[in-house]
Amino acid sequence: MIFGRSERGRPPVEPVTLKILVAGGFGVGKTTLVGAVSEIRPLRTEEPLTEAGRPVDDTSGVEGKHTTTVAMDFGRITLREDLVLYLFGTPGQERFWFMWDELSEGALGAVVLADTRRLEDCFAAVDYFERRSIPFLVGVNCFEGAARYPAAEVRGALDLDDHVPVVLCDARDRESVKEVLIGVVRHAMAHAAERRRAVTT
Repeated sequence: MIFGRSERGRPPVEPVTLKILVAGGFGVGKTTLVGAVSEIRPLRTEEPLTEAGRPVDDTSGVEGKHTTTVAMDFGRITLREDLVLYLFGTPGQERFWFMWDELSEGALGAVVLADTRRLEDCFAAVDYFERRSIPFLVGVNCFEGAARYPAAEVRGALDLDDHVPVVLCDARDRESVKEVLIGVVRHAMAHAAERRRAVTT
């Protein structure tokens, strides 16, 4: 099926569109993740790192990175003919965090990308979504050369509630990213159903 059309004899399908945020620390792979899975050419707002930004931009651990997202990344993926995800990658640097409130408006859920070499860089994103009761999943981006830890150890290090999913992934691999996105949609839907039950009981 072509997006926006239906097979002959069938009524047009009006897809449900869902907004998912992709957050995490600087250089953790948010832009890569959006680009790996987007079915459209992703919108990127990357700019070169400058000498003026060195005093406020912590590049330790990502010395090879020469650009940074200054607004957002945007992509789209059709999971089914009736389900489309819009992906919004948040800027990772602290000086751009003021944009998160606007980007999170109307979001179904979020992916917090983590790098086990710099796990503390995702604390702010975890705290942000916990405080706003936005369901999220932690995706551990498995960088080459980085130590691999079981999901339970990552959960403990981040002090996550038991219900928050933790999955290992490769932000460069489309199928791996799709599994992460399916996971966050399922988690968000279960979270919404639980809240509905709490209201009616």
